[in-house]
Amino acid sequence: MEDVDNMDTVRKSPIKLDHATLRTSDLEGTRNFLEAVLDLTPGYRPAFPFPGYWLYADSEPIVHIIPGRGGRVDRSGETIDHVGFRLSGYDRYRDKLTTLGIRCSLMDLTELDERRIFIRTPTGVLLELVFRGEPASTAYPIQHPSSDAEAS
Repeated sequence: MEDVDNMDTVRKSPIKLDHATLRTSDLEGTRNFLEAVLDLTPGYRPAFPFPGYWLYADSEPIVHIIPGRGGRVDRSGETIDHVGFRLSGYDRYRDKLTTLGIRCSLMDLTELDERRIFIRTPTGVLLELVFRGEPASTAYPIQHPSSDAEAS
């Protein structure tokens, strides 16, 4: 594998993540959470022999949710750790999370010109909200990385 010294040397690739599928013991709660927080909307889903939802951003089904058993995931083993969403409107999302009473951890990566918000779904799935190129506002000044942020 080729060593990468900095982001300028990373080759652009035509690959694009199509969707993420979340297993949850609370289909309705997770769907409602994703609708409220990320403004996703349920849409067409093929008639699979099990329940679930496809949640859309614009015309793309970017999150699929399907039934799972309850219980904590052992995050120390091999698993997908979290799902990240590229968004815009940092202040609007911070205000929304406050209004909804959703706890979050913050990370500002000034060297990448990114601000990040980490939240959990009602069943504990970690989501990362990434905002690129949005300057700090007086309402939400830059936060420096700390041990309480769940870095990716």
